[in-house]
Amino acid sequence: MFGTNLFSLKLLILSACFLTFVSSRAPDFHSHPEFRDSEPLKKNHEAEFNTDYWKTVGSKVLEENLKKQKTQKIAKNIILFLGDGLGVQTTSATRSYVGDPSISLAYEDFPYVGMSKTYCVDRQTADSACSATAYLCGVKANYETIGLNAKVQNKDCKAGQLEENRTPSIAKWAMDAGKAAGLVTTTRVTHASPTGVYGHIAFRDWENDEEVKKSGCDPKTTDDIAEQLIRDEVGSKLRVIMGGGRYNFRPVESMDEEGKPGKRLDGVDLIEEWKKSKNGKGNYVWNRQDLLKINATNTTTVLGLFEDGHTLYNLETIQLGRQDFEPTLTEMVDKAIDVLSTEEKGYFLFVEGGRIDHAHHENQAKLSLDETKEFAKAIQMTKEKVDLEETLIVVTADHSHAFSYGGYPGRDVDILGTNGQTANDGMESFILSYANGMGSYEHVKKEGGRVDPKSFAKPIFFQYPGMIPNELETHGGEDVGVYAIGPWSHLFTGNFQQFTIPHMMAYAACIGNGLKACDDDK
Repeated sequence: MFGTNLFSLKLLILSACFLTFVSSRAPDFHSHPEFRDSEPLKKNHEAEFNTDYWKTVGSKVLEENLKKQKTQKIAKNIILFLGDGLGVQTTSATRSYVGDPSISLAYEDFPYVGMSKTYCVDRQTADSACSATAYLCGVKANYETIGLNAKVQNKDCKAGQLEENRTPSIAKWAMDAGKAAGLVTTTRVTHASPTGVYGHIAFRDWENDEEVKKSGCDPKTTDDIAEQLIRDEVGSKLRVIMGGGRYNFRPVESMDEEGKPGKRLDGVDLIEEWKKSKNGKGNYVWNRQDLLKINATNTTTVLGLFEDGHTLYNLETIQLGRQDFEPTLTEMVDKAIDVLSTEEKGYFLFVEGGRIDHAHHENQAKLSLDETKEFAKAIQMTKEKVDLEETLIVVTADHSHAFSYGGYPGRDVDILGTNGQTANDGMESFILSYANGMGSYEHVKKEGGRVDPKSFAKPIFFQYPGMIPNELETHGGEDVGVYAIGPWSHLFTGNFQQFTIPHMMAYAACIGNGLKACDDDK
């Protein structure tokens, strides 16, 4: 009884972090300052003390809005950027991480912005599987299912195999119109979000045949996700596949290029199978140097698998000195666009900044904000690289997180630290925190009370406070932002359902079986 009361007391004390003032930056927070693009902001805000400053800025914003033109040309190309777990609060916090709350990340400068509703058919808060079905296939689905309608329940082997329950993605719509298609991700290429491009599966974890078997299904009748990517209609025709996840394609008895074992039980090496299927015209790469050597003019297809599992976090890559092996998201997207642009009829490209989500699940806010920064870099490069008269770029998230950016930190205070104002227990508080997750344990003393936030050594994997103890921090159920630029980007305004996103993209590009901008009676 005493133990239960003590634990409750710990949670109550920890809850105070979320309800009281937060405190000033701990000066020793950046144990590795080279991991940041710049030191925390130190600038003079005197111009902002004057009323005329705000009038001038306001007038400029108004002038820019008045200049907005509705581009109604047909979109030759579509690029969908998906920040996994990129809630609005993560975007806001990243502004301070890279400079100041007043700046804009690359996608925030897009002329048209809306909000989408992310719930699943059977859950108020979405996971990355049901949401991928929405923003890629145009259909709301059940929790943890991908590329299937809501007639299919989680782990229903038989229902998931029925063709009438399968929902084709916008990648297939593009292919049917003669366009090329591809995907780039920082996760395993068989993870939930990228699977929405090509796959149909009743359980998102069935990434290899071993996982199918563990769930009591027959791998001979239920094709795993890696198998679908290499052999099925859409996956086998993708011109670009880049990310991680080598172990889902290799047998358990084999070792990959870095001496790591595979996970497949069927004895099949799907990477070798992919190579043979391309008749010498496919280019398989497993490291950054080989990726950068690819000449897009004489390359028809690329399969790039840069880790056995997920690709490393950007900060992790730097810390481990693996820059020669791990391409940045920007580099992957740059090469993907080069390859896909060789298709005269255009292309559809899906790009996921997937590890924004993973870091949040571990309460590792610094990593998540840094991954968001890298995501924004890839978008900025793309915006400058493509012709926006013929390319529609849409940036969105699949869901948010139970992540908080709160308190009243000073303008120039490092967002990763604390802010000077003491809480009711006499200690400072972190600016960033979570409603739940493993961070709940580290920040509470065994005898009760909070651990002083200033006492922590804070490496890149530092876990921020979480109020409720969970093995993993959870997603958030609030609406997420949608940012668009290019042909018909003005469609992506207001508040709308997430499943309408691919229908609007298809309209702009005149693909699919729905309404099209090129219809005579539009």
